[in-house]
Amino acid sequence: MKIIDAQVHIWSQTVIPPGGGHRQVSKYTAEELLAEMKEAGVDAASIHPPMSWDPDANAVAIEAAKKYPDRFVIMGQFPLENPDNVRLIPDWKKQPGMKGLRWAVLYGEQPQAIKDGKYDWVWPAAEKAGVPVSLQAGVFLKKFRWIAENHPGLTLIIDHCGRDPFARDDAAFENLDELLSLAKLPNVAVKATGAPAYSTKGYPFKNIHDPLHRIFDAFGPKRYFWGTDFTRLECSYRQCVTFFTEELPWLKGKDLEYVMGRGLTEWIGWDYTF
Repeated sequence: MKIIDAQVHIWSQTVIPPGGGHRQVSKYTAEELLAEMKEAGVDAASIHPPMSWDPDANAVAIEAAKKYPDRFVIMGQFPLENPDNVRLIPDWKKQPGMKGLRWAVLYGEQPQAIKDGKYDWVWPAAEKAGVPVSLQAGVFLKKFRWIAENHPGLTLIIDHCGRDPFARDDAAFENLDELLSLAKLPNVAVKATGAPAYSTKGYPFKNIHDPLHRIFDAFGPKRYFWGTDFTRLECSYRQCVTFFTEELPWLKGKDLEYVMGRGLTEWIGWDYTF
């Protein structure tokens, strides 16, 4: 079975220290990532450029995708604060390895700005251009629903299980029912990235098995993508893999194959050979 990580980061500099609990290192290269992927048994990955601390992260990701085209694709980004960037969207996927757009929308005024509609110029342009968009929508699920309902042709992904990134254990899943209701929208998928970060109990994180199962049941194997964001996790990269492949008895067979990579490739149009 091929294993594809739905979210990893690489960077060449730290203009500001890496946020979100990520490794406090000045750079993290594609080669370092590939070495850790090999050790963990991960075949390929989707790079999410961390422009919040490395303004050149898009270019770094593109170089990695050019050098290792069978290992990496990219969900890139540009500054949301400049509406003139709408001009970038029609040709966005012509860049090497680029499959879509992704924003955390967690910094400064961004969480309120997206709720206020200041970024609403993005969604129709991405919908028209066929560019998938991934968002860390756990803190603005109502706005995310509005985006999905008003742009039904836009391929959307909710990052990190749709959770509040700052909560843990039961508190992290307080809005789970609101997330599950979004499964009725056929243009919405969920990345189960960063799941271990929502438990304080240690591997195999038994206290979050049930909510992960409920999300899987709602979205199904073709709209539920394993991934890690592992440079901010306390467990090992290999444990991120075995958490899903060995510790969740309800996830097996063809369903496991889709969750561990095939589903992501189909959703974002990644022509990956399984």
